[in-house]
Amino acid sequence: MKFIYRLAFAAMLGGSVMTTACDGILDVEPRQSIDADGALSSPEAVNAALNSVYARLRSIGNYGRNLMAVSDALADVGVTTGNSGRLIQENNNQPNNHFNNEGNVFWQNSYYAINEANLILDGIAQGVEGASATQIAAWEGEAKFLRALYYFDLVKSYSYIPTAIYTAGLTDEGGIPMPLEGSITSDIGMNRSSPRATIDEVYSQIYNDLNDAIASLGNGPVQYASRGAAQGLLSRVALYRGDWELAANQATEALGSSAGNVLSGQAYVDGWRAESHPEAMFEVRYAIPGESNGVNLSLSSSYTTLLNLDASKNSQGGWGDFVPNQRVRDFFGLAPLHLGGDESDNNNWDVTRNNDVRAFLYTTGSNIRGAGRQIECIKFISKTGFAYADNVPVIRKSEMHLNRAEANFHLGNTAEALDELNAFKGLRGLEPVQLTGEAILDEILIERFKEFAFEGHRFYDLKRYSQAIDKTSYLGANALVPFDDFRILPPFPQREVDINTNLNQNRGY
Repeated sequence: MKFIYRLAFAAMLGGSVMTTACDGILDVEPRQSIDADGALSSPEAVNAALNSVYARLRSIGNYGRNLMAVSDALADVGVTTGNSGRLIQENNNQPNNHFNNEGNVFWQNSYYAINEANLILDGIAQGVEGASATQIAAWEGEAKFLRALYYFDLVKSYSYIPTAIYTAGLTDEGGIPMPLEGSITSDIGMNRSSPRATIDEVYSQIYNDLNDAIASLGNGPVQYASRGAAQGLLSRVALYRGDWELAANQATEALGSSAGNVLSGQAYVDGWRAESHPEAMFEVRYAIPGESNGVNLSLSSSYTTLLNLDASKNSQGGWGDFVPNQRVRDFFGLAPLHLGGDESDNNNWDVTRNNDVRAFLYTTGSNIRGAGRQIECIKFISKTGFAYADNVPVIRKSEMHLNRAEANFHLGNTAEALDELNAFKGLRGLEPVQLTGEAILDEILIERFKEFAFEGHRFYDLKRYSQAIDKTSYLGANALVPFDDFRILPPFPQREVDINTNLNQNRGY
């Protein structure tokens, strides 16, 4: 069988992935594409195809912004400034303002990528002329790691998480559609009409893909899949599934791998200034200015008004749409601090800080855009050397310590959990705590909150423990989203539900 692979032209050229409106059917056929004649017939073609799947992670719907900023806006991490008007509805948890924003770009781009990965796997299964068995195994490992990552991001967002599934009566919302074979045209996708797989089926498939990836992959640069990255992702997936022993074991394996380094003290702060974060086990890479998501929708612009750490604070930079709330400011002892001199000069302002080294990841911003000189997160601030395109660590090695602590708690190994928690606190400049029972778990989750603020974890941590999203202290009495509220899940794109009669919509939409 001859495979005709439709490869996104922008991705082939190394540019940013552009998504456009389409006809649905799990978005199998990009509009901006070219026919690559016999496109999986050579090693060069397979590498180009895989690069396209990696490139789609840069989309604003995925790690370019939404999986970080939108998920934290939905949670209890920060407040919107109104500087550009973005993220306000998501921060207010308004119905239909969720991961389905910007024309469902998250759904569309993810299924584009999954279809590309499926086509790659279909093609290399038949053999690629001139490729060795080692090359084919490595390609399969990369494609399965990427497919697992895209499916995990979709299922954790559009469905409930195995540790906390809300069912109204006897209704099971289910997982997500999970095609495992590539579609060359929309007609094929339409005829397939994939239903929602169960949540358990999706997680089982992710396990299978990651176990295959671990067996096939070796070491490598952090912008590509590696064995260590696959172990780290499997630890996270197992944590979400409540598979505590696997989560702990894979965290241990990942910590022993060569992917990433656990940092402490000033080295940890400096890691956020490096082009590539030294803790990254897997990172989404922005290599050239043309890959930037721009001043309006980039991750750095969403979080800070500053252009970069070397420029004057009076220089016009991003919008600073989403800033830490009082709880996060209290974590780190953050308050505006006038350093002396002209108060109207933004360079004469910083923040107070406590002993937690993570406090140095926040400072005062600019009032150039009428932003009011807010306290802002500066984890992402032109680290690549060009504006609005920061490499994004998807999996950091420090996470493995917190994964193992949480898993050990649930396994009844409370002494080990507390020891790991206190060792982690020491990495961040904090004193150990003496706790027992559920207080240990509570403190682990608070430490996750502090560690991953503005990295997109908090919404899912609340969701997997069926905790309400409580914003009443700063958004008013109605700003409480209990776990059984339909707004915990986003709607599927309506075009998909309309065309695919096998696809049931999430409740409330």
